[in-house]
Amino acid sequence: MKSGKIILIVLLVTAVVLFFHYDLNQYLNLQYLKSQQQQIDLWYQESPAIMIGGFFLLYIAITGLSLPGAAVLTLIGGALFGLVAGVVIISFASTIGATAAFLVSRYLLRESVQQKFGSKLKTINQGVEKDGAFYLFALRLVPAFPFFMINLLMGLTPIRTWTFYWVSQVGMLAGTVVYVYAGTQLGEIESLGGILSPELVFAFTLLGLFPLLARKLLDFIKARRVYRGWQKPRKFDTNLVVIGAGSAGLVSAYIAAAIKARVTLIEKHRMGGDCLNTGCVPSKALIRSAKFLSHAKRCREFGITGAEVTFSFADIMERVQQKIKMVEPHDSVERYTGLGVDCIQGDATIKSPWTVEVNGQTIHTPSIIIAAGAEPYVPPIEGLSSINFFTSDTIWNIRELPKKLIVIGGGPIGCELAQAFGRLSSQVTQVHRGSRLMPKEDEDVSKMVAERFSAEGINVCTEHTPLRFEGDNILVCQHHNEEVCFEFDAVLFAVGRKARTTGYGLENLDIGLNEHKTIDTNEFLQTRYPNIYACGDVAGPYQFTHTASHQAWYASVNALLGVKKFKTDYSVIPWCTFTEPEVARVGLNEQEARQQNIAFEVTTYGIDDLDRAIADEENHGMVKILTEPGKDKILGVTIVGEHAGDLISEFILAMRYKLGLNKILGTIHIYPTLAEANKFAAGNWKKAHAPEGLLKWAEKYHRWRRG
Repeated sequence: MKSGKIILIVLLVTAVVLFFHYDLNQYLNLQYLKSQQQQIDLWYQESPAIMIGGFFLLYIAITGLSLPGAAVLTLIGGALFGLVAGVVIISFASTIGATAAFLVSRYLLRESVQQKFGSKLKTINQGVEKDGAFYLFALRLVPAFPFFMINLLMGLTPIRTWTFYWVSQVGMLAGTVVYVYAGTQLGEIESLGGILSPELVFAFTLLGLFPLLARKLLDFIKARRVYRGWQKPRKFDTNLVVIGAGSAGLVSAYIAAAIKARVTLIEKHRMGGDCLNTGCVPSKALIRSAKFLSHAKRCREFGITGAEVTFSFADIMERVQQKIKMVEPHDSVERYTGLGVDCIQGDATIKSPWTVEVNGQTIHTPSIIIAAGAEPYVPPIEGLSSINFFTSDTIWNIRELPKKLIVIGGGPIGCELAQAFGRLSSQVTQVHRGSRLMPKEDEDVSKMVAERFSAEGINVCTEHTPLRFEGDNILVCQHHNEEVCFEFDAVLFAVGRKARTTGYGLENLDIGLNEHKTIDTNEFLQTRYPNIYACGDVAGPYQFTHTASHQAWYASVNALLGVKKFKTDYSVIPWCTFTEPEVARVGLNEQEARQQNIAFEVTTYGIDDLDRAIADEENHGMVKILTEPGKDKILGVTIVGEHAGDLISEFILAMRYKLGLNKILGTIHIYPTLAEANKFAAGNWKKAHAPEGLLKWAEKYHRWRRG
């Protein structure tokens, strides 16, 4: 460390130690001021310049050293100098002191912090470089954080010193006026009756209302800034336009209609979106047929000597389409029209913050919700154009079973479809560039799934990176610096989904994306335009049907009510991968807890011990619970096994309403059911935390009673 920094640190530490050692804070309160009021007034009359100068320097020292007392000093300044002089003196003193703290933080800490956390701070740095003045102004105007923290933290960012100074001067001015005015009224208190004077009541009312008024002012300034150059219509045709009729769009439209708003729902393809037509519904229908075939192959496990099952793959795929048609009425134009939704099929284009065009029609609306969903991502692999490949959107069109199928991808979609086609008698090779399947789950969970896949004949090839396609039936992969070739009849890409962010006018409004390539939204799901919202897969961060519906509630309510906005709650998000065994999770798992440096304990229960699982020949898997050390508070749960997606619901409820494992243990579970696994897992936690000392005394007590 440079000698200059060492000297500065010594001086700062010395000043702070002296401040607290001599209890100088006792002089920075209104009671002391009142007791010394006559003497202070006399000093001020005799030497106003010295008094103002001393107060000015003291204020700079307090704020520059980030010591407590600035708020009280502001009130004292109002009492001493009056409104106008007090505002001028304190405005400059507070800004100079804040800038001094800012410069000290920058000199001592910025270089080391940026070197150590530069990659994690990249997004923040970019935001500050682009809009740092606005962010700082917002923080100054609505002090959600103490000002001393803002001074120190901004010193770590790339914001310019002059920008920090003038924005702080302007941003703190309104608050300074309010506090100084309150101080002028406090200075007038001569008796207890003065406490209830109208002037003082008004001053403290201003203090209470200031954060709310400041936030409204900030929203107004932000809106003026972002809407500059756009002409707002005088009248609107509808209350809400929703773009996309998948899960997020349908729920948004449903809620709007339920609260009697006029809503227009625009879908360019099919109602129900990906979940109904190419995702959840068809995949689960296919998985169910494949599971039936797997049970036939396992007939001896159930005491059945032999079972012969014949099937037509085309018939199975037709059954999948039938299931889609059975669910279709739930998401149909007819149903939503009956609910009061104006449904339009066509390509929507956002032309302005309040204007959407579709089929040549211009619709004016005060609010827009973007629920455009996502689509399969296909990585650029050499030779891809020479083969016919499938994705999770297009695989449902085939009617001939591929003899040799390569599934590229080891995430949830890849795993579900690889196992389903394997059970339908395809020779499946699953290619995944990572070291294990389902990398977001714990290693022991991935291992259970991989072992089941291998037992069923799936060729699981992890650490294989696709390089190129040769001809029309060879995939070449790199594996440990060697090239490996796989023959195929069909290739299915399942390496993830990308948000649909083009084709409907985002570029017209310069609505940006975040680092995950989804639409950038705030905690209320607003884009850079406060009246335009995004939810579902197009907004992330989770790409599940149930989270899309969850977000849709917040987006629609925030868009339509206006008076109060609700922050999207992501505190308890569950999901399930419908392989066999199923893998369901809510909250943290072990690898996430370690990555986030969260302390935890692990409790497991092996489902191989469960009576109902044994009777059903499904005695495999586990319940794994993460809790706070020494407490029954649940941090996360992973269940691997039959019907894990259903069993996890008890823990979702417990986490949502902050119920611990003791509550689950104290709840009656029907015997014999798979749900008993949850209670037995809670029981294992209880055994591990049994009060050993108390039990020893209990043993002695019972021995004494026996004589």
